[in-house]
Amino acid sequence: MTELMTLEEVASYLRVTKKTIHRLLERRVIPAMKVGRHWRFDKASIEVWLRQNSIKRAANILVIDDDETVCSLFIDTLEETGHVVTAVSESSKGLELVKDGDYDLVFLDLKMPEMDGAELFRQIRVAKPKLPVTIITGYPDSELMTRALTYGPFGVMNKPFRGSDILTAVNTYLHFGVATR
Repeated sequence: MTELMTLEEVASYLRVTKKTIHRLLERRVIPAMKVGRHWRFDKASIEVWLRQNSIKRAANILVIDDDETVCSLFIDTLEETGHVVTAVSESSKGLELVKDGDYDLVFLDLKMPEMDGAELFRQIRVAKPKLPVTIITGYPDSELMTRALTYGPFGVMNKPFRGSDILTAVNTYLHFGVATR
């Protein structure tokens, strides 16, 4: 049986704004149908669209997270769709890779030993001001998040998340040149 989603539901599912969905509809790049005067989205078609669009451009992605399970989820999810993923568990190693490497996108854990994610984000901004960063956190309302916000814009992925959330974040960046919110 077909599961149809509303515009609000597909925006929530893809973790983007309704405005972003409207732009995709205007460009006719997202699978959708009109039912009466309203747009509807077949969930299975959206999932196929996500997978197909993630293969168009491989990205070089850095993941900095002290949780091996999180790193493995990123690697398994993104390498399966053709992306190159480097995952490290130490803040200092992540900063070194940012300075020496050429990454399209960084996923950064907010709560880390050694150097917290807010400070690491600040140092990434100094080293590579235009490098898109998405902070992954289970503490979206924390003092660390507030501090990170003072260093510039970034995307946010709240823990826990699924592989489809990772693909959505990467696809949104690749399609629009910005990290997700």
